[in-house]
Amino acid sequence: MSGYKIIVVGGGPAGMMAAIRAAEYGAEVALFEKNASLGRKLGLTGKGRCNLTNTCLLPDFLEKFGKEGQFLRNAFGKFFAPELMRFFEHSGLELKAERQGRVFPASDSSKSIVDCLKKVLVQRGVDIYLSSPVKKIITENGRVRGVELASGDEASAQKVILSTGGISYPETGSTGDGFRMAKESGHDTGVLYPGLVPLETEENFVKELQGLALKNVRIVFDSGKKKIGSGIGEILFTHFGVSGPLVLDLSAQVVELLSMGRVVMQIDFKPALSREEIEDKLCKEFQKKGSLQIKNYAKEFLPQRFIDIFLLKAGVAPEKRCHQVSSAERKNIAALLKAFPVGIKRPRPISEAMVTCGGVSLKEVDPRTMESKKLSGLYFCGEILDIAASSGGFNLQAAFSTGYLAGESAALSC
Repeated sequence: MSGYKIIVVGGGPAGMMAAIRAAEYGAEVALFEKNASLGRKLGLTGKGRCNLTNTCLLPDFLEKFGKEGQFLRNAFGKFFAPELMRFFEHSGLELKAERQGRVFPASDSSKSIVDCLKKVLVQRGVDIYLSSPVKKIITENGRVRGVELASGDEASAQKVILSTGGISYPETGSTGDGFRMAKESGHDTGVLYPGLVPLETEENFVKELQGLALKNVRIVFDSGKKKIGSGIGEILFTHFGVSGPLVLDLSAQVVELLSMGRVVMQIDFKPALSREEIEDKLCKEFQKKGSLQIKNYAKEFLPQRFIDIFLLKAGVAPEKRCHQVSSAERKNIAALLKAFPVGIKRPRPISEAMVTCGGVSLKEVDPRTMESKKLSGLYFCGEILDIAASSGGFNLQAAFSTGYLAGESAALSC
């Protein structure tokens, strides 16, 4: 197999962008992808719609990545959301911004994003090798020399960009090959755990609520030692537990809490009201609607399917009339409306997570170039790095930005 200036391993968003940017500098670039097509996981993002970035300001964007956000400052400074949107629009793809600044292709199809990237790769003259899994990185005298494929063939290169993704959705090819190769080349990948993942609950009643979405609620996860809370949004009950935007966005932190012990999720059905305000309102309403059964009155603040479960937890008989509800029962109802407890058992398997948390240690990567500090000529970008954010287009932007910077840096140093 012929040699190249730059080899990119992995044809996801970071890898495709890295190959495109390197080729724009005139470098001879080869992109190796283990699957029979590029961008398989990208095709699943945003429920098939591909939320590719977000229009929020840089400080807010960095905050989504927690303490790791500062590592991305150089990459975002080089290629941020406005540049990414211009890239696609100049390539003939129309975009649109929706609520909370989420940006999607106007087609509402992730396939249009993948097709656009493939078109630009061809235009830039990148050699694409599909169904070509890379087995290992070849090194010599402390620097990369190329890659060895699973077939036994070798391809030489001055630079190698590793963009193999995480280990979530393994059916898309994300099986952790990059982490193995990173370790073999002397890098620390830490503990890998799921992010943006649904959670399993202790309670069996969730099976009765499967498919029920609670909107305009707030949730708090409490380990007894530490609490983490959400904004106002939506949660979804499933046959095994809970999911939905609020749950997914906090799930990585919940996994860490679970390592400390038992965790309880508290649902706040009325985030705009205090417990005292709810109790006062209930007192007045129960007097006004005294003959109404509590199970019927409860429709005013709970979904029908949740009422029996809620009243059982509150210890109030569903047939009881409002005027028969005692002061203690009323206080209990108010308390549960502010903090209905659901025990969290564990996260779903990492294979079901939207992103992988953990990855190549940021201490071992130069944030100005994405080059390894341990092996000259090796670059990292995308989900293989120890960076992860909440949903909303932030993770994909990080993939595109780190890929862009890695591709440019590799090409300029050839």
